[in-house]
Amino acid sequence: MDQYDYDAIVIGAGFGGLGAALTLAESGLKVGLLEALNYPGGCASTFTRRGYAFESGATLFSGFADGMYFEQVIQRYNLPVTIDWIDPLVEIRTPGWNLPVGRSREALVEALVAQGVPEVALRAFLEMQRSVADILWGLFDDPDLLPPWNAAALLRHLTRLPRYTKLVSLVGRSLYSVLKRYNLENEEPLTTFLNALCQITIQTELKEAEAPFALATMDYYFRGTGHVRDGIGSLATSMVTAFERAGGTMHYTTRVKGLEQSSNGWEVKTTKGSLTSRFVLGNLLPHAAEQLCPQAPTGSRNSLKKRLDSGWGAAMLYLGINHHEGLPDKATHIEAIRDPSKPFIEGNHIFASLSGLNDQGRAPEGQRTLTVSTHVPFPKYSALSGEEQGRYIASIQASMHDTLGTLAPELSEHIAFSMTASPRTFERFTKRPLGRVGGVPRRVGLQNYLTIGPTEYAPGFFLVGDSAFPGQSTLACALGGHRAATKVLRKVGEVRLIEPMRPEPPETSAPQHLP
Repeated sequence: MDQYDYDAIVIGAGFGGLGAALTLAESGLKVGLLEALNYPGGCASTFTRRGYAFESGATLFSGFADGMYFEQVIQRYNLPVTIDWIDPLVEIRTPGWNLPVGRSREALVEALVAQGVPEVALRAFLEMQRSVADILWGLFDDPDLLPPWNAAALLRHLTRLPRYTKLVSLVGRSLYSVLKRYNLENEEPLTTFLNALCQITIQTELKEAEAPFALATMDYYFRGTGHVRDGIGSLATSMVTAFERAGGTMHYTTRVKGLEQSSNGWEVKTTKGSLTSRFVLGNLLPHAAEQLCPQAPTGSRNSLKKRLDSGWGAAMLYLGINHHEGLPDKATHIEAIRDPSKPFIEGNHIFASLSGLNDQGRAPEGQRTLTVSTHVPFPKYSALSGEEQGRYIASIQASMHDTLGTLAPELSEHIAFSMTASPRTFERFTKRPLGRVGGVPRRVGLQNYLTIGPTEYAPGFFLVGDSAFPGQSTLACALGGHRAATKVLRKVGEVRLIEPMRPEPPETSAPQHLP
């Protein structure tokens, strides 16, 4: 492949792109990583404005327990990333009750039982849920298994068939229907907790949520989840450092304008000139991929686009909060629902993340940053004119302030700085078309299982990110990128998965993760 500038070019330094680029570079390929912004992370990045460093969106992250993906990368490259194991991880608040959710499954059971959820039925449901989650997380973690790439992987599946049988009755069913089996479908606060969790993870409510995906995501808080000190940007930038140490080349402020396929590779046209590569991996939504490569075969992309278009945008509040004695010193995450009987969107449901006192460089002296988000139904938003969109988002942000003031007054009464963001603003921060967020809503149906392999948009051009399986969390995006990279490596016969480790580099000072 000496005739190419790169063996592989990765477009976008979100965590899907970072996972793909690092795996390829570690395997000895010449890899270029192109990022339109001057900092990495995409939807899970840290950006600066007026002396504040805000999380763009997601603010709790998994994959840091022993043996999990991010922990392996941190250890392998001796990266200066600190995880704060806060407890609780999140507090769910409604007008009638509060529910702390931490890393202990037993503590969650006790808290729900204390709120009146029947213990015997709850434990039976959660025992089933845990067994399903163990199966599915094991599948998601192993790039060989979905789909099975070789005879050895197929044999591993055959030996697991007895375990898989318990999944059969769940496919094509909603999480709500599973709760009904245990007579838990009307039990508060369990149903509100699950509605809130499904909305922020698989992007739909429990009555619509495909049961296997929902049951797997219920383990999110128990799978190495914590607060990344100094902001998720510190992890993203450290992964860029790992990529460069593995031999990769990082190109910031390099926007891709188009892709052109030749008989044996790709020309990548950028704002800084053209590059050639045998393979391209795009941390892109299919809408963006279509704009860059309109000549690619249609395949199933129109179906994927429709499913994404039925999903969500985001309305945001980026706030500076004066620290006071009523606030805990640690990072704090509050999920607030003003009316649990109404849809968990449009400011009725918010996720608020407060930085910790030990997060460096996040706010002026005596202040802390607060990122608040809510879901905006994309079909409703996109049907409006520009002026109507402005009024609609302003009304949602007013509702967000109301929810924050009602359920988290210790935050709302101490705001020193305020900046709002609409889906259009989110598009500017993250370069996602029209600010679509969250990936494919995992609503009930067999369509969820039709694209479990890496998405090859065109020959040699793969999509990664939250719209590519398994997607929808920072860890899942990174693992999805790793899986796509594994398929590329199989194509070139240079398979070396994450297990081989390079010699540990000498310790270095922490990189600057903010522009």
